[in-house]
Amino acid sequence: MNAHQQRLQLYHLKNDFDITDLDSTEWLKAPEVHIEHYWSGEKAPKGRHFSAKLLWSKTAVYVRFEANIGEPLVASTDPNLDSKTHGLWDRDVCEIFIAPDSEVPQKYFEFEIAPNGEWIDIALDATSGKREADWDYNSGMQSAARVDKDRIISAMKIEWIAFGKTPKAGDVWLGNLFRCVGKDPTRGYLAWQPTMAETPNFHVPEQFGEFEFC
Repeated sequence: MNAHQQRLQLYHLKNDFDITDLDSTEWLKAPEVHIEHYWSGEKAPKGRHFSAKLLWSKTAVYVRFEANIGEPLVASTDPNLDSKTHGLWDRDVCEIFIAPDSEVPQKYFEFEIAPNGEWIDIALDATSGKREADWDYNSGMQSAARVDKDRIISAMKIEWIAFGKTPKAGDVWLGNLFRCVGKDPTRGYLAWQPTMAETPNFHVPEQFGEFEFC
């Protein structure tokens, strides 16, 4: 564990539920983590803050984001919900990186969701020192999103088959949580575990936090 590494607990679900139920009472069981800083560690304006909750069942991991709206959204007016949207990271998105093997954080998976429900999933491998992306990776992720007056609610469900392994209680995986928001030159890149890179960069496995399955 690095000096600033944090741990987020995932509580276990007895029964799966529909990810489109963004207000399911099941989410009340999940600890909430509030993310208020950029990748650099600098504090972000409140209108850019977001929070995340994670749950898990015997079949899947569930992720729910709640993001403040403090500026016009950057999102497609004609969203594609049937297949992954490349370049989604150039718009407003919430993201989770997950590394199933804590001994090899350089092998991880990236999942993003936009306010309009667009999504993308990518398998990444940086064990060689150069990051390689599998754009054909198909996690089968399910997702949903809703824009309210002052916040965005989005969620995703990813079955364990997408990771090639299933956790058990007590296991610890690694990862990070992010939000991209706004337009250049003031575009913001928030991170649960600040990556402390010289320029905005989420792909720093050495800074991943811990996801503990309870």
